Amino acid sequence: MRSSRNPAAYPRDTIGASLGENEALLRQLFAHCYDIVYQRVELSDACTILMVYIDGLIDKNVFQSPLFQSWVLEKAHPGAKQTVDTPTVKEHFSVVRPIRGESGLRAITESILQACLAVFIEGESEALLLDSAGWEHRAVDEPASEMAIRGPRESFTETLQVNTSLLRRRIRTPQLKLSPVTLGTMTKTNVVVAYVEGVVRPELLELVMRRLESVRTEAVLETGYIEEFIEDQSFSPFPQTINTERPDIVAANLLEGKIAILTDGAPQALILPITFWTAFQAAEDYYERFLFATLVRWTRYILFAMSLYLPSLYVAVTTFHPQLLPTNFLPNITSAREGVPFPGVIEALLMEFLFEGLREAGVRLPKAVGSAVSIVGALVIGEAAVKAGIVSAPMVIIVAITGIASFAIPRYNMSIPFRILRFPLLIVSGALGLYGIAMGTLIILVHMARLESFGVPYLSPIAPFQPGQVQDVLIRAPRLKLNSFKAILRGKPLRR
Repeated sequence: MRSSRNPAAYPRDTIGASLGENEALLRQLFAHCYDIVYQRVELSDACTILMVYIDGLIDKNVFQSPLFQSWVLEKAHPGAKQTVDTPTVKEHFSVVRPIRGESGLRAITESILQACLAVFIEGESEALLLDSAGWEHRAVDEPASEMAIRGPRESFTETLQVNTSLLRRRIRTPQLKLSPVTLGTMTKTNVVVAYVEGVVRPELLELVMRRLESVRTEAVLETGYIEEFIEDQSFSPFPQTINTERPDIVAANLLEGKIAILTDGAPQALILPITFWTAFQAAEDYYERFLFATLVRWTRYILFAMSLYLPSLYVAVTTFHPQLLPTNFLPNITSAREGVPFPGVIEALLMEFLFEGLREAGVRLPKAVGSAVSIVGALVIGEAAVKAGIVSAPMVIIVAITGIASFAIPRYNMSIPFRILRFPLLIVSGALGLYGIAMGTLIILVHMARLESFGVPYLSPIAPFQPGQVQDVLIRAPRLKLNSFKAILRGKPLRR
């Protein structure tokens, strides 16, 4: 059932001075919420307080203040009660955590939901709010999807404060700004926009903040919710942001003038703007020497071309242009396809669909059996299909090489469009041969040339060509000659 878009109805705007009345208001708002704790404490004959918090979200050390310690001793050893008044309560709480006063019922309710301890004092029409978040969270661990041989072994977690501290450890300057934004009418998700002041382009920052403020949604549970709202073209197969779980990658991009968006509850950060060439840049490229990084990067380009074009080229050549094959090799292809009941394009589409299914099954299954199912399934099904005469052996080899090549792209979300475009290219190659591949490639290039990521051309610095910025595209230049991405950001006005 779709949740209502209307916010919760509040009986009144502000709280009163009666402790019982305030407790009744909160119990009405939090009806059927078993995790809301209401704790009354009589600190003296003239001072009674009510503490309201969510069990499991606050740090229990907040109750170790001198105020509560003296109250516990008073209960253990009855005697003359201490003289405790409202200023004393505020003073004791301010020693434990920073406090703020609030009289609005909506603001108090939202603060409780954001792991604050609300303290109501008898006779006071203002509640004390203590930021006492202290829930259990996952420890900083190695990145699960971006492994590297050389470099830091830390990754983001689901706790926003931990993620921002990982960035502060790497960029130790007050120029690193972390601007908070709250998104989602129901989830009230805390989002942080990270940038380096003086390095980021002011109009880029203004554009990003304006797009975030225009987000209208009930829930933001992950960075993917935000990505689809703020990107330039939602219907493009190519992403206009990248996500990463490595703090070192985020820090490096911030120092280049980019912006990062971190979301509470998500162990990844969004980085923007990006270009097409970002897909082929890995963290290790900047930790290893430039000659090795350049060689590996060229290997990725070749494997990318194979993952996109190899099945289409095989179908086009074997179906329309067999004269392009060597004379000694053509009989082997012909004999291997003898007895296969399907045309080459149907055979390729069938095997590609099967490979994608095995890959998806390997991801969704438990880790202990996922890899075994994907590998064993591919071997067994491929061999059985060849023996049954459903597909040819060369087609199994082509699809296997294509699948392996697609894993060489460092950015997972950048490999998705190539997996999608492989199928239409297969169809046009089966219908028009090499001419169809050329036309499909031209359409893709025209789309990419028109695409922008927050005002930055998607194919820059190749199109439009900027000679001073190619040191980190086709090659990885030596560190002393490596220019920053900032020149690309300053290359053209941002489109509003």
